[in-house]
Amino acid sequence: MDLINYVQEKYIEKKDFPKFKAGDTITAYYEIREGAKTRTQFFKGVVIQVRGTGLTKTFTIRKMSGDVGVERVFPLNLPALQKIEIDRRGKVKRARIYYFRKLRGKKARIKDVARK
Repeated sequence: MDLINYVQEKYIEKKDFPKFKAGDTITAYYEIREGAKTRTQFFKGVVIQVRGTGLTKTFTIRKMSGDVGVERVFPLNLPALQKIEIDRRGKVKRARIYYFRKLRGKKARIKDVARK
């Protein structure tokens, strides 16, 4: 186990992203390479879950594209991940909001956290 931690500390670069949790609406900007060209694309949606610790941490974002729900899992240390912006802080009672997948319309709203 110490060898794995050593390799992670030495070779994987740490990025400084803001802290977020399930229920927050975020925008993840990531780089896409098409042949020799690169472009930045974003994925904006609600965080369904944050899983793992340290450098192996991943998070799942869900967005609605028309009537179809689209989910994408991002590793936090993905080299193509450029930045993360927090658009809204949501108030939910669970760390993994899988029930959110079944909700439609007004029921799929998440309350905002009262800012101090």
